Amino acid sequence: MGTIVSNKILYVRHRLGIGRAFATGVLILAGLGVSAHAQDAQTVERTAKGSTAKPIRVGVYLNVQPDCSSGVLPTIRLLSPPANGTVEVKRGKVTATNYKQCLALEVPGYVAFYKSKTDFIGVDVVTLEVKYPNGRTEVQKISVTVGDGKGGRNI
Repeated sequence: MGTIVSNKILYVRHRLGIGRAFATGVLILAGLGVSAHAQDAQTVERTAKGSTAKPIRVGVYLNVQPDCSSGVLPTIRLLSPPANGTVEVKRGKVTATNYKQCLALEVPGYVAFYKSKTDFIGVDVVTLEVKYPNGRTEVQKISVTVGDGKGGRNI
């Protein structure tokens, strides 16, 4: 990961009071972490951690416009399901302060959750395709570490 992206992740973590994995997801999903030409799929690899058989947040998908309003939400497609669990996407409201030029915002978004089988401990992988209205497409390969005894949010 480049220095500029790392610095932005630290800034977002500090300003929003969120974990590194979530901050990375917000930056990537808001279009700050990677750039891609229209119609070219950019592959992004990420990680998440959590407890066995509990929902683990693996992605937050939103579209914040320069005027701090919401744009059209991206389309999310499951390219490769996890071998030892399920993925569910829920719609919700995302609130943030001091994000880019927005001092305070509340926008709709999608939140993706992974939930393992009750007896699974280890690493599972899910691959999602995220298509944004501007033509940008990301293939997100998310490795989820389950039941390592540490669980919880990566703060």
